[in-house]
Amino acid sequence: MTEFKSISLATQVFEKLEEDIITGVYPQGEILTELRLVEQLGVSRTPIREALRRLEQERLIAESGKGSVVLGITLEDLVDLMDIRERIEGLAAYHATKNLTDAGREELQHISELQDFYFAKQDIDNLRKMDDKFHDTIYNLTGRPVLRDALIPLHRKSQRYRKISIEDKDRLGKSIQEHKAICNAILSGDADLAAELITAHIQHAKKNMIERCYRHG
Repeated sequence: MTEFKSISLATQVFEKLEEDIITGVYPQGEILTELRLVEQLGVSRTPIREALRRLEQERLIAESGKGSVVLGITLEDLVDLMDIRERIEGLAAYHATKNLTDAGREELQHISELQDFYFAKQDIDNLRKMDDKFHDTIYNLTGRPVLRDALIPLHRKSQRYRKISIEDKDRLGKSIQEHKAICNAILSGDADLAAELITAHIQHAKKNMIERCYRHG
């Protein structure tokens, strides 16, 4: 039985199901029913029902009459997600640079050091976590809640395809270097350069994700 904290149970169930859908644990076309999820997760129908409602609002599932059919994130969805990120992530890097705090500076430096450490060990799982943390930290440093709240779900929804991309060792090495250059630009206070570099980073990531999806299916 999956263990959940007592606070915001519906939110925890939603986040668990969202991750499982995005990462392909529940593939596109699979039917999810309340009864099945109650048995799998070990919680009552009420948080399950609320989580399914939120997943439907996120367009990750749709009601089929027999249960909720998984829509997931298609390659077409990925292109749209990355196109949007390409256009607004530079704005996040710009504001993160302008609003950089001492604590934010330390956090970015720590993430950069950890990325180097995990890359030397070729620790893919932790590198993926550091990729999440790097971008989320920039979003949080913007001081712009609307911008942050727009970017966090976009980044999260590309998780499955980012995992595919990060398994490309050549792209992984380049991505780490791009992160380092973005970090240096932010730390040096060059907001325009940070915006330019992170936009190019998203463009490169999108190209790699799409190519690998076509190559590996």
